[in-house]
Amino acid sequence: MTDASAKRKPTIRQIAALSGVSRSTVSRVINGGHWVSPDARKAVEDAIAASGYTANHHARSLATGRANSLAFLLTEPHQLLFDDPTFALLLRGSAAALAQRSMTLVLLVASTPAERQSVAHFLGAGHVDGVMLISSHESEPLMEQLIDSGIPVVCCGIPLGHESEMSTISVDEVGSARTMAAYLRDQGHERIGMIAGPDDTPGGRFRLVGFREELGDRFDASLVETGDYSFESGQTAMAALLERGVDAVFAASDRMAAGAIAAARRAGLRVPEDVAVAGFDDSGLAATHVPPITTMRQPWDQISSQMVDVLLEQVTGAAPRSVILDTELVVRESA
Repeated sequence: MTDASAKRKPTIRQIAALSGVSRSTVSRVINGGHWVSPDARKAVEDAIAASGYTANHHARSLATGRANSLAFLLTEPHQLLFDDPTFALLLRGSAAALAQRSMTLVLLVASTPAERQSVAHFLGAGHVDGVMLISSHESEPLMEQLIDSGIPVVCCGIPLGHESEMSTISVDEVGSARTMAAYLRDQGHERIGMIAGPDDTPGGRFRLVGFREELGDRFDASLVETGDYSFESGQTAMAALLERGVDAVFAASDRMAAGAIAAARRAGLRVPEDVAVAGFDDSGLAATHVPPITTMRQPWDQISSQMVDVLLEQVTGAAPRSVILDTELVVRESA
């Protein structure tokens, strides 16, 4: 073998020969495709590792018309990316899933009209192959633009009003809330209140539905307050609920649960002896809080990886689809 041939980079044709599969199968593995058997995928990955093959992503982009990147789109104020740990978990998980495919994650934040216009222009220019919509409000104007653009989109949570128009990765919001309501009821609590999230978000709407369904005749609408998932809104809502004599409260986020605990302490009450408090998410705050918060754990890594998987399926021509994941009741010291 000459020096020139020794230095020549292996090709997809050679990887196919080494792994004993077709070139199209190699291509699907390299591009993150999912219609590949585990045995074939392993054979290709072993051949790639043995040969030192490195994909030429620039050449692939020119050949396929793809940008080899996905957008992580947050339609919330910038500070929430740092204040709300759930967004950081999803960002980290999505970046890790794409890094395994040698793809790039592009972070976009659009909470003002000017930002929405800039993001719409960026997406329309073909700089990314698809969009992971991380938060959705029913009245979000960018939603229509995304749908009209034809770009593949996967939404984290059910996009209210657009359920059949894009792929979705969500947890069982109704079932999760029913589980928590049943737990608090079975602990012997009589006056169970809820701090719900905004009604124009899937978590705000469907967690309240599950809570109401599970309590049935024991549901009291006067024991429901609405927050915006923040610590401060949890404090305000809890202060109002304590005046109505609640002995347990289910908050639709751990941040609101932490605010509720702070309000209870300010009122001279012990948690959980005088009033129990439970949350939703288990994004890190619940485990480190004092007392540790009983909560519904969302499978953050699974949500992130499923968003990437389903979106890349669409990029390669698959139809939109929805995935619903289970949560887990985590009992700690607050309830």
